[in-house]
Amino acid sequence: MSIQDAHSISLQCGACPIRHRAVCARCETDELALLEEIKYYRSFEAGQTVAWAGDKMDFVASVVSGIATLTQTMEDGRTQMVGLLLPSDFVGRPGRETAAYNVTATTDLLMCCFRKRPFEEMMMRTPHVAQRLLEMTLDELDAAREWMLLLGRKTAREKIASLVAIIARRDASLKLRSPQGRMVFDLPLTREAMADYLGLTLETVSRQISALKRDGVIELQGKRHVTIPDFDLLLTEAGDDNDGGYLT
Repeated sequence: MSIQDAHSISLQCGACPIRHRAVCARCETDELALLEEIKYYRSFEAGQTVAWAGDKMDFVASVVSGIATLTQTMEDGRTQMVGLLLPSDFVGRPGRETAAYNVTATTDLLMCCFRKRPFEEMMMRTPHVAQRLLEMTLDELDAAREWMLLLGRKTAREKIASLVAIIARRDASLKLRSPQGRMVFDLPLTREAMADYLGLTLETVSRQISALKRDGVIELQGKRHVTIPDFDLLLTEAGDDNDGGYLT
């Protein structure tokens, strides 16, 4: 694990690329100053473990850049990916001593960390932090319900299109753009990781990506650089409308 503190990474809260989406999004200037006092940075290389399920966590954090996965290991050794952590997502739980899931860096990962005890105390004194964390928790609950629908009812093609749409929306949000029209971004997951996350085989993922490319829904340069010519068309393939809801 590579650990870097605020002295080696010069990134002020006001200039942070996830400032408008992270747990600090509602903070005023004086509240940001308090966060500055308790924050530090950690960086992880792709494949490194951030936390093991059951391990004590003495920090909470926001993902600044990169992608991490949440996985759960069963007693017989089988592992299931249960979530993705994208830039601005929150890691850890105030009031909980241990990690609920394995957290692993999928790409090179930079996290803005806060010492847990001071952060918990700040939540009691600073309603803006607690309010934003509640909003993010409810958003995460909505996302989990949508994911249950995706895994339980959608076809393999719809699953792939849905995952691409999720990543496209987040990329647009971080760039302060509306997800519409032509969109270009880098896919942060390997096809193997996509297969694990979606409950599909690698062969099925590759076949469906090729089909979406052949039908003009996506364009690929290499394996990761994605162009979406028409975001509405992608949503149609995902079974969603342009507000993100499921088409009934």
